Amino acid sequence: MKITIIDGQGGRIGRTVIEQLKRKHGTLELYAIGTNSAATTAMLKAGADYGATGDNAVIVNAADSDIIVGPVGIVFANALLGEITPAIATAVSASRAFKILIPVSRCNHYIAGLAEAPMGDYIRSAVEKVESMLADKN
Repeated sequence: MKITIIDGQGGRIGRTVIEQLKRKHGTLELYAIGTNSAATTAMLKAGADYGATGDNAVIVNAADSDIIVGPVGIVFANALLGEITPAIATAVSASRAFKILIPVSRCNHYIAGLAEAPMGDYIRSAVEKVESMLADKN
């Protein structure tokens, strides 16, 4: 199962997801794809097994991923202060992968029905969903 974590800016969300998954599943192979080198570096330092940066890295890895985890902005063109290009948003949206999107309110959107919670709670929920999908595969 190919699990790809996509993040931008400083990679804080992706870094935290990777740390939590590696803590419980040390042998799990995780792909860290950053929209910039700082995000990729942060996710690699957190324990990702593979890392790449930029539009093409997202396009190539989204195409064959089973699970994609990242902030909700990865499916919105021009989100993350412009780091999410239309090509990135299209690649993630069109991917056959199951997407686990972490809500972030700074992308000029509102997700109706979503309870306000600290970012840590959203990340924990995303990690739990990945874990439940792993358990279902076994």
